Amino acid sequence: MATKQSLLRLSTRVQGLRRLSSSPTPGVQTLSYSESDDIIYGPEHWQLRNSLRKIIDKDINPKVDEWEAQRKFPAHKVFKLLGSNGFLGVSRPKEYGGLELDYSYSTALAEELGNINCGGIPMAIGVQTDMSTPALARFGSEFLKKEFLAPTISGDLVACLGVSEVSSGSDVASIQTRASRNGDDLIINGGKMWTTNGTQADWMCCLANTSEGKVHANKSLIVIPMKTPGVTVAKEIQKLGMWSSDTAQIFFEDVRVPRSHIIGEEGQGFMYQMLQFQEERLFATACALVPLEKMIAETIKYTTERKIFGQSVLNYQVVHFTLAELSTEVEMLRSALYRAVALYIKGQDVTKLASMCKLKAGRLLREASDKCLQYWGGMGFTEEVLISRMYRDMRLISIGAGADEVMLAIICKLMNTLPKK
Repeated sequence: MATKQSLLRLSTRVQGLRRLSSSPTPGVQTLSYSESDDIIYGPEHWQLRNSLRKIIDKDINPKVDEWEAQRKFPAHKVFKLLGSNGFLGVSRPKEYGGLELDYSYSTALAEELGNINCGGIPMAIGVQTDMSTPALARFGSEFLKKEFLAPTISGDLVACLGVSEVSSGSDVASIQTRASRNGDDLIINGGKMWTTNGTQADWMCCLANTSEGKVHANKSLIVIPMKTPGVTVAKEIQKLGMWSSDTAQIFFEDVRVPRSHIIGEEGQGFMYQMLQFQEERLFATACALVPLEKMIAETIKYTTERKIFGQSVLNYQVVHFTLAELSTEVEMLRSALYRAVALYIKGQDVTKLASMCKLKAGRLLREASDKCLQYWGGMGFTEEVLISRMYRDMRLISIGAGADEVMLAIICKLMNTLPKK
């Protein structure tokens, strides 16, 4: 709890710096709270990251191998630990338990989560902080915020996001799950697929059709408590990677929830979900940076020690040139992300930049994990080294939260180069 209190003091100090930097005195250079060598990070961001790193090193990384073997981490236990220390609501309102800091602090948190020695747990945390709750925090009623947002920020509830379906993955507009009016209630039928946290979640932020009409204007985001009669966890999906994160297929059969569980305005769900995707894609990119750096650093270390034909593997030009190119790409990705976050903080629509960042992150993770694993030789094909886990975990980033091809279509649409149907 001491950590959360120190982070709340940090929040107050940051807001004071905001006021200082927004009221310049002629001829006097004022301090900007975001002024640092890292463009968007200052000392307070590093305080946040260092506090989180202590929890990662002490309470998470020592147990990752065990949770990977079990194919599930204890979400309630881990989220309560993070929530009690202030890490699940960094950019959410203080009145609901958040720190009410700008999104650069959420980015710093996401970047630090990359120090967890697997991809599944950071992804699951991201679902809790940046995928299930942005619309609820921004558009939800006071009732929904008190009942679901506040305990999610504190870590007392685990959240999941219900968008993808069996026949509707990245094509959000084509979802079939329907919520029909019945007096003051909604009756929900359908199902969701690839639901991260699905077997442990207490509630779902669910996108469903609530009317007929145009596919971009007939959907709503609905809070569905997972213990509601008619909600069934059909199966826990076994995946190529992200082993420690549970993923479920969910069915809804005549699930009844009050219409008051609709987030914001009825019919605005597609738009709200597109806004949530901005934070999801920025979060995914931030989470990619440390694993990329770690893969390169570990490969440098291993290839320095590994000898082939009388010299270290690193001495071969193809190896050290390749690692130099990868490191350069990581820095380009970081710069693009920081620019997107800086604009997002100013209230700009960063759909194009966020899509570019996410596209590049997924492709670079694939390239780096493949090339680095190659230089590990046979050892890279074992479960004994981190690079093999990164290889299978990070492949998802080019698929989840919108596949690469969807990112390209979004970018083309915003460039006015996408052919009209």
